[in-house]
Amino acid sequence: MEYCPVPVTKADPGVKEAPPARTTCHTSILWHVYIILCSDNSLYTGITTDVERRFSQHAEGRGAKYFRGRQPVQVVYRESGHNRSSASKREIRIKAMNRADKMLLVDLYTRLNNP
Repeated sequence: MEYCPVPVTKADPGVKEAPPARTTCHTSILWHVYIILCSDNSLYTGITTDVERRFSQHAEGRGAKYFRGRQPVQVVYRESGHNRSSASKREIRIKAMNRADKMLLVDLYTRLNNP
């Protein structure tokens, strides 16, 4: 769970301020929803704050258990501009889609980003 600091006022004499390393509110972190095409032609959907780092983790076997027995091939879809909550909700909606609908989403994304 992330920490959102609350400014301390002089009216709160016994309260310490948050340490400098924890001064970023989770609302300012940009989250991404992504879909990876796997070596067995399946699609994996996840969320992260850094898609390239997360793809590398999956490829190195340090990511999701889903990648035991299959390898990530490429990121075929990414959606930015989310906070953690909205990214999680979008991930759930995408995971609930059937493969054909996911492929339509990937196809539309590819067409819009590779004119």
